[in-house]
Amino acid sequence: MPAAPKTVLCIHDLPGFGRAGLSVIVPILSTLGVQAVALPTAVLSTHTGGLGAPARLSSPGYGPAALAHYRRLGVRFDCIYSGYLAETGQALLVEQAMEYWPDALKVVDPVMGDHGRMYSGLPGEMVPALYDLCARADLILPNATEAALLLGDALPGPAGPDPQEAAQTAARLTRLCPEVLLTGVAAGRSVLCLGAQRGQDGYTVRTPLLPRSFHGTGDIFGAALVGRLLQGNVPQAAAQASAVFVGDCLRATPEGADERLGVWLESVLPRLLPDAAPHR
Repeated sequence: MPAAPKTVLCIHDLPGFGRAGLSVIVPILSTLGVQAVALPTAVLSTHTGGLGAPARLSSPGYGPAALAHYRRLGVRFDCIYSGYLAETGQALLVEQAMEYWPDALKVVDPVMGDHGRMYSGLPGEMVPALYDLCARADLILPNATEAALLLGDALPGPAGPDPQEAAQTAARLTRLCPEVLLTGVAAGRSVLCLGAQRGQDGYTVRTPLLPRSFHGTGDIFGAALVGRLLQGNVPQAAAQASAVFVGDCLRATPEGADERLGVWLESVLPRLLPDAAPHR
C-alpha cells in the first residue's frame, strides 16, 4: 500500500480570475503528489494587480472555525504555507495554525510589495505583523522589497539590489528566521535566488533572465518549492527545480499575452509529474 501523500495547509488568497494565489498553488501541489488544503485569506473575483477593484467575499470567522474543524478531525499537516494576507489579523490565524501543528514545516511568503513599493491596500501595520510571523517560520521567501521592509532598510530601486548586497541581506534575515530564500534578484542575463541558512554557507540558484513580468509567478515558485521540499529535495535543488518551472511557464505564455492574467501554466503542469521527461 503506497504511503499517504504529504498534506499542506495553504493559507493564501483565492482569486477567481487571474492565475495567482490558491488558483495556481493547489494544482501545482496536487501535480507534485501533495495534498493541498486551501484556507482562503480572501475570496476575490480577480487578484488585486491591475484588474480593477475586485469583488470580495469576507467571513472573518471562517479561518479560526476551519482550523478548529481540522483539529477535531485529527488532520495532520506536514507543512503550513502562508502567503497573501488581506489584513493584519490574519497573521494571528497563521500563528494559530503553527501552534496547533508545531511539527509541520512552516513556510512564510511575506507578501507585501515588489519593485521598491509596498502593495496598495495593505496597511502599514502589515510589516510588524509579518515580521512576527516570519520569526516563527522555518523558511521565508521574501523578494528584495519585502526583505527591506522586514529589516527596516531603505527600499530598493526598480532595478533591485546588486547580487552581493542581496546575499548580505539574505544572511542578515537569518537572524529573524533560520532559513531564507531571497527571490527575483536580477544579475545581467540571469535571475538569482539567494539562499541563506543560519550558521551555514549560503547558496545561489541561477536561471536565465526572461524580461517579462507576470502576476502570480511568486506563488507558482513557492508552491513548486514547497512540493519539492516535501518530496525530500534539499533546499537548493528544490529552489533550482522551481525556478526552472517558472521559466518554463513564462516560455509557454505567448508574446503579447495579458500580463495581468498570469502565465499559461496549464500546459506545463505535466512536467512536474515524476515520470515526465526533462524539458530541453
